Amino acid sequence: MDLGCLRLSFVATLATFLFFHDFCACQKAAPNYSFMHNATAAQPVSYYDYIIIGGGTAGCPLAATLSQNASVLLLERGGSPYGNPNITNLGSFGAALSDLSSTSPSQRFISEDGVINSRARVLGGGSCLNAGFYTRAAPYYVREVGWDERLVNESYQWVEKVVAFEPPMRQWQSAVRDGLVEVGVLPYNGFTYDHMYGTKIGGTIFDQNGQRHTAADLLEYANPSGLTLLLHASVHKVLFRIKGKARPVAHGVVFRDATGAKHRAYLKNGPKNEIIVSAGALGSPQLLMLSGVGPADQLKAHNITVVLDQPLVGQGMSDNPMNAIFVPSPVPVEVSLIQVVGITQFGSYIEAASGENFAGGSPSPRDYGIGGFILEKVMGPVSTGHLELRTRNPNDNPSVTFNYFKEPEDLQRCVQGISTIEKIIESKSFSKFKYESMSVPILVNMTASAPVNLLPRHSNASTSLEQFCRDTVMTIWHYHGGCQVGKVVDHDYKVLGVDALRVIDGSTFYYSPGTNPQATVMMLGRYMGVRILSERLASNGSK
Repeated sequence: MDLGCLRLSFVATLATFLFFHDFCACQKAAPNYSFMHNATAAQPVSYYDYIIIGGGTAGCPLAATLSQNASVLLLERGGSPYGNPNITNLGSFGAALSDLSSTSPSQRFISEDGVINSRARVLGGGSCLNAGFYTRAAPYYVREVGWDERLVNESYQWVEKVVAFEPPMRQWQSAVRDGLVEVGVLPYNGFTYDHMYGTKIGGTIFDQNGQRHTAADLLEYANPSGLTLLLHASVHKVLFRIKGKARPVAHGVVFRDATGAKHRAYLKNGPKNEIIVSAGALGSPQLLMLSGVGPADQLKAHNITVVLDQPLVGQGMSDNPMNAIFVPSPVPVEVSLIQVVGITQFGSYIEAASGENFAGGSPSPRDYGIGGFILEKVMGPVSTGHLELRTRNPNDNPSVTFNYFKEPEDLQRCVQGISTIEKIIESKSFSKFKYESMSVPILVNMTASAPVNLLPRHSNASTSLEQFCRDTVMTIWHYHGGCQVGKVVDHDYKVLGVDALRVIDGSTFYYSPGTNPQATVMMLGRYMGVRILSERLASNGSK
């Protein structure tokens, strides 16, 4: 076996697979959503009880819930995930991310840290693009945030009836599971959606046929007569009433359709009617700023009229750093996304994905390009950065800095995570899937040489795990912050300093919930929908 050829082919495999493995999706027949339309069909002016900006992981369950007892407009800047040729099934990696066109379901951005990243631009949001792992937040997370535990559990169950499944456990994933247990990530907790220390099999949003079920599927719960969903509707700003008001009151939005035509949607008269921003950790703070709510000096620099000087909009941006080791296999392995997780006591989550041939059609990868990745994600994280506007165009990416490993605690968790991965690779349980001739230092060196980001490389990356973590840091697409609770919104997710405006999505988080956040973001949409409707009904009942 030519180790030089192996090394080159695995470098290519690593670069390709790690950018794409958490962003797979599958083709499904379009559901008969009578309320779903292209924004070009929208009236120039319309009126609703609620206007939700962003049909993503939080926005879809929120809209479905509110539609039961109110009129709702859901505005999504992307298209439908159903039948989209760029959104593929479980066995196909990378189609969405490799599509860099303006109509792609993903929009690539590169953080100021030099890490290549992506954000969703499709109905269903990140749940259309991720690796599908479904797992709940820890009970202590729920308590710290202050959510009602009973309603949280009911909301998770509401989500799970439609989108969550038990994954089929095959050889490679089973070897990773057994390796985690062998090296001491205990106890073994079997299959569960719950977050608990030890090793477990989590849920997946892929069914037994490898078909993806996304947050868009939660619109099955919607009241068709209460919901209007517009696709390719790019919101440019939230409109505020200021004159004669003690503080600014959100009362409408301006959006453009795919032809560039401008539309306006306004709230109907009513004390409980609101605009809700669910545009994600990049989109929500960006839209607040474009609407005049943000740091005054930054808004003025872009000639944006200041509605409210709020310097904390765009602050507290975090992205959980991910690092991985690619392990070539001497035997074929199944195509698998995230199914197993090791929840360690030291604050690192260990997961894995595998495939038969991610290196394309080149001759040497065809022979050797099989294997998988064992990765670790730092919980939290503790390190934070910030987001700033680049332009006044909502379709442009803002500038974002995550400051990976700025805090030593994050770096130490990465080091311990990679060290644990090394032990798994050397475990008896995993031995079938590792070449005897390829030692852990060789594997680490191969990974350290791969062009997984735009950061400079250091010669000691294969000998210093601290340097390895810094040099090979990637995203697992769990970024959050920018509109945090207690800073930009209150505990009911109402934007501080203005009326009739909330933000409900991952931009409100301080830390990423659970090992993978999508379950909790979907839960939050349902949870807050129930609470908002309860407030509305109570208000109507008291009249």
